[in-house]
Amino acid sequence: MPFFARPHYTSDATDFLESLKAARPELEQDQRHGRSLLWDKQVDREFQAAAEAARVPQKPYVYQTGSDQT
Repeated sequence: MPFFARPHYTSDATDFLESLKAARPELEQDQRHGRSLLWDKQVDREFQAAAEAARVPQKPYVYQTGSDQT
């Protein structure tokens, strides 16, 4: 057995999450649904390429106009 092994130890956070999942079995499915609303999106590659091609390069100092240069 390794010196640092703790075979029967579970942290307080792990115990809390396991008890929460046991009390609310639908929680993981709700999390997946919430993730799909915010993150799992289909990317339109053509629109993304057109948007990147239409970008105007930004000057190093955006507040400096052409007439203020010395």
